[in-house]
Amino acid sequence: MKSEKRERFERVASKRVEKILHYLDLLGNCANRSNYEYTKEDVNKMFREIQNHLNFIKKKFEIELNKDNQRFKF
Repeated sequence: MKSEKRERFERVASKRVEKILHYLDLLGNCANRSNYEYTKEDVNKMFREIQNHLNFIKKKFEIELNKDNQRFKF
């Protein structure tokens, strides 16, 4: 049986991931060169920022997962 926290995580995280994917799809629509003008530098800057933020958020999860393993012992 799943805990209440697990069920809440699955429900909330699932919705948030779906929203992120939706907005990434919307960003992908900006790739249409007949509607938008952009440079390789613009694309690199955009995706560098997205990647940096993804790395930051992933690190937050990793830190939380490792908290239990980092207790002080003699």
